[in-house]
Amino acid sequence: MALNGKMLDHVLKKFMKAEVAKNARVQIQLPNGEMLDLSEVKLLENRILFSNETHRIVLIGERPVHPIGKIIGKL
Repeated sequence: MALNGKMLDHVLKKFMKAEVAKNARVQIQLPNGEMLDLSEVKLLENRILFSNETHRIVLIGERPVHPIGKIIGKL
């Protein structure tokens, strides 16, 4: 199931209650396990006929410039 904008907003608001989340690095994990830094967020309009999904939010990632340490736990 794909996330929609409403659910993304709900999840991010919950995360932003924690002070550590406000200063955390934002990354995207690809299916192959590679981690990319989030570099841009775009709102795009679909030009597909007969689609109920008229817009999409696209997260753009890039390879990290500075290496990050090994993940030691999930909060």
